[in-house]
Amino acid sequence: MWSRRVFVFTMSLFIHILACLFGMGSWVSINGLWVELPLIVPQIPEGWYLPSYLSVLIQMANVGPLFITLMHRFRPGALNETVVIYVIISLGMVASFLLAFFWKETLLVVGVPRSVALLLLTFFLSTVDCTSSVTFLPFMMRLKPQYLTTYFVGEGVSGLLPALVALIQGVGVVHCNNCTRMINDTGSVSLSYELQAHYQPANFSAGVFFFFLSAMMLVCLGAFILLNYHPAVARERPNARYPNGVLEKGEAAQMNPTEQKTMIKQSDIKPKSCFGTGTYSRIQVLYMFFILAWVNGLTNVVLPSVQSYSCLPYGNSAYHLSATMAAVSNPLACFIAMFFPTRSVFGIGAYIIGMAVLSPCPLLVNETSGTFLIVGSWIFFILTLSYVKVIIGVILRDEGHSALVWCGAVVQLGSFMGAVTMFPLVSVYSLFLSGDPCNTKCP
Repeated sequence: MWSRRVFVFTMSLFIHILACLFGMGSWVSINGLWVELPLIVPQIPEGWYLPSYLSVLIQMANVGPLFITLMHRFRPGALNETVVIYVIISLGMVASFLLAFFWKETLLVVGVPRSVALLLLTFFLSTVDCTSSVTFLPFMMRLKPQYLTTYFVGEGVSGLLPALVALIQGVGVVHCNNCTRMINDTGSVSLSYELQAHYQPANFSAGVFFFFLSAMMLVCLGAFILLNYHPAVARERPNARYPNGVLEKGEAAQMNPTEQKTMIKQSDIKPKSCFGTGTYSRIQVLYMFFILAWVNGLTNVVLPSVQSYSCLPYGNSAYHLSATMAAVSNPLACFIAMFFPTRSVFGIGAYIIGMAVLSPCPLLVNETSGTFLIVGSWIFFILTLSYVKVIIGVILRDEGHSALVWCGAVVQLGSFMGAVTMFPLVSVYSLFLSGDPCNTKCP
């Protein structure tokens, strides 16, 4: 009996690990590209316009999830979900591998050098990651509900792992060095002393980092293969005796009276809507989708787009600490949701955005308490919003495969709306201003 329990626990842990590794491949490529920007930008002709281009490319890549969602809506069952997942994981692995060789290559476009290979491969990676939202989540319907939370842990790790590797790489680490300048003013020469920002050379190249991203996609592919073919996974699939909720002949008679009464009572319950199992009314479903879109708009676009503006005024250490701890908060929120699920949650990002608007001189900029406050705010808000996302995903999982397809579509819709909102504010109207990390002086 004891050995049987150990075996069951070991197999369950094995499947949890596979679900985590599978979820890790969902956004690891684009998350990795974002954290590598400080190393890429100085070596390409687009410079710091690249983040804006990436935002546009990622939103253009939503054509992938749009196609999948329309197929599920108008041609249900016509699309082989497993084949689609194999294709997009393989595409992500190949695109990341090619980036290691061609990310610095340029071509003349209308007489201007452009990083065509980088932008094109980034579009492919964006298509892979965006499409994963409407394919990976529905696939998790094939496993028991507890593995969905583990999948969300892996999705959080897809942001944490590249951030940790980038920290080891030394991306974006800046040192302020004294610099002396000679000023010749009307024949008199004077010396001027100031601090200049010098970025520390990376411990390994961007090409090596892209090889790492390709390896992560290979790990995701291996996990997906095992989730499809390993015998232990097959034993952990939900009971599918009643796929349509209809009992076969003779099975009702084998039930005890209590089970029969329960089935009769459940069949008498009138569905509140035609969505999923009918547990939630149309208003409740729309409310959940609105919250899901709002949360993902904040976590995927709005808050990341102002992170440097809100944190860098407090110092480079505050920026790196907030970025790393925010990445840790995502999988941590999934662990919390695993043990403490609740249906009542909230989240606000007003303080973070307010500090970004006040950049380069936000509140308490010269105080240690300001650093603690901004880093703590990032941890709290990412933790809270990630928790909301996981809980809504778990709720929709109970509503069936189609509900998870729509869940992924709404996730991408929220990100799209966030990008449409933030792109003009950051890139067109310059609402947020950055300061020199060494010479910004605030009263």
